[in-house]
Amino acid sequence: MAKKRRIVMQDIADRLNLSKNSVSQALSGKDGVSEETRRKIIQTAIEMGYRYKPKRSSDGRNKRVRTIGLIASEFAFSMKIFFGEIYLAIEREAQSRGIGLRIQSITPEARDRLLLPDFIEKMDVDGLLILSHISTEYVNHVLSKGIPTVLIDHHDPLIEADAVLTNNRFGAYLAVRHLLELGHRRIGILGNIGASPSYLERWEGYLLAMREYGIEPPQAHMLIRVREEVGEIGEALRAVEDKPSAWFCVNDGFAFFACSVLQNMGYAIPEDVSVCGFDNSDFSQIGMPKITTMNIDLNLFAKEAFAQLMRRIESPEDAYREILLPTRLVKRESTGPFVPKA
Repeated sequence: MAKKRRIVMQDIADRLNLSKNSVSQALSGKDGVSEETRRKIIQTAIEMGYRYKPKRSSDGRNKRVRTIGLIASEFAFSMKIFFGEIYLAIEREAQSRGIGLRIQSITPEARDRLLLPDFIEKMDVDGLLILSHISTEYVNHVLSKGIPTVLIDHHDPLIEADAVLTNNRFGAYLAVRHLLELGHRRIGILGNIGASPSYLERWEGYLLAMREYGIEPPQAHMLIRVREEVGEIGEALRAVEDKPSAWFCVNDGFAFFACSVLQNMGYAIPEDVSVCGFDNSDFSQIGMPKITTMNIDLNLFAKEAFAQLMRRIESPEDAYREILLPTRLVKRESTGPFVPKA
């Protein structure tokens, strides 16, 4: 099989009917071409597979980062309890570094039609953060523009990009191990693993802890296709005949609704059944009893994402990284020792 020929500046010049000198000026960040021509040259270079490094200052470092973009789905931006806090932390981080932040929500129509925000289409940002899941096709379309990009709280084997993630498997493992150490052996899981890769990983952490104790959970105890809606959660919990003595929920919303449903069914928490959540969101503290959960440092998300984006801008050809952030067990009143029924 013939080796693919390396793309050089003259190829780009020929494609655009420009001089090689104009292409060189645009790709090196020098004056001499209009901003519109520079964008066209950079875009064509990316499309043709030409590899170039951004302009560097006299000390050998990249030019100062002035503006970055942040995009997320409308759904993610609507989840103010979790993603809203991450967004605010990112905004504070940008302000502290003197970096402008341009924000755009991605509508379902824009996602499906692969419509990019203007600041991405025109290459008007030095770097980009993508918060949570949009779609793999859409994210790869964004990455094709060549802007240094870091994903926050999302990854996919078909996406080649840096990602800053919660260590969901180990966090769920620690949460379920907490229940096991309290003497519980019939532990159910409640959530919708199809809604997020994070929830799928939390299910895997649940299985890891249970199997470490030699327990293979019955299918009836794994309510993993339930939507985060109180009516559906109530229906699912009531349908379980051999009730677990504890429930691990993939997030605090599920845990809050589960507590409400179980109490309405006449169960005392944690005397009759323990409930554990994940995320340490407001849901874990607004009800009675307050819910045991796994804490995620949302400020650390912003700091690590910014730091990795700066590294990616400085070294665009480095290997991609997945940075896993730890979680911490927060023990509250919703979990207690297993008490055998008389």
